[in-house]
Amino acid sequence: MNLKKVLALLLVLVLSITMVVGCGQKPAATEGGSTEEENGKIRIGVAISTFDDVWLTYMLDGMKKYEASLGDSNIEISYVDSKNDPNVQLGQLENFIAQGFDAVVINPVDTEASGPLTDLAKREGMPLISVNRPFQNQEDATSYVGSDSIIAGILQMEALGELMGGQGNIVILQGESSHEAARMRTEGVKQVIAEKYPDIKVIAEQTGKWQRSLGLDIMENWIQAGLEIHGVASNNDEMAIGAIMALEQAGKLDEVFVAGIDASPDALEFMKDDKLDITVFQDANGQGGGAMEAAVKIAKGESVEDVVWIDYQLVLPDQVDEYIAKWQ
Repeated sequence: MNLKKVLALLLVLVLSITMVVGCGQKPAATEGGSTEEENGKIRIGVAISTFDDVWLTYMLDGMKKYEASLGDSNIEISYVDSKNDPNVQLGQLENFIAQGFDAVVINPVDTEASGPLTDLAKREGMPLISVNRPFQNQEDATSYVGSDSIIAGILQMEALGELMGGQGNIVILQGESSHEAARMRTEGVKQVIAEKYPDIKVIAEQTGKWQRSLGLDIMENWIQAGLEIHGVASNNDEMAIGAIMALEQAGKLDEVFVAGIDASPDALEFMKDDKLDITVFQDANGQGGGAMEAAVKIAKGESVEDVVWIDYQLVLPDQVDEYIAKWQ
């Protein structure tokens, strides 16, 4: 056998061995440790400002219900708690980007300091959806899913003003001033007073940071200060419930109309017991599920609206059972 034939046979043998070994190998891992098969998954990151907020836990439940309804093992969703810290939330977005997620949903900790989030996502080409609270530079994000906060304040004050007969003194319990919802709900209340109820006076307003315990403390202080209060306009139900507890302890609840926002399960029970007079339904399932639907569509390359509105709805005592049913 001449040298050319020997070399040809050796080449065939080497190629055969290579093919056998190659067929038995698994797909090569990527730099992040995922295989090509795993990279076929749609991965969505979700950063919630805090897991300690009652209403936001309902919104988170809405997200998980939507995820369960998909029944799709190729869609993987990771939820993280931003601990009410803008820096923690920015780091979480950085991690989602570094891990190659397909879209990110964020409930901003501080709407006025959310510029670094939208700047980073825009720079890195990451689709970014805000939920419940819009970003400061919302135009730099992909979509916003939520409700128009000023409408909640308008609905609340129109009903409260009517109950008060268009006259008397009110106090306002505000959420955190860094949150768009707190500012705009308060603006809605004041807008209605200016336009429709000139004989209603705002005699005090204070930030209760959305918390029941602070709502109670603030109302106790107002009562001890001798304020003559006829109505309470609270930016959310939790602070309204705190105010109710303080008024009840002081024997003054029958003298004061109390209005909240959210129509949370706890608030509806207080309404059923004739303690809360007004609330405004903020659809936690609608916002949570709507945000996840938008994120999945974007990750699949489909288009979504720049803004997806989830309407507020006024809730009065004769509707309480209807809204309790929405949570069941």
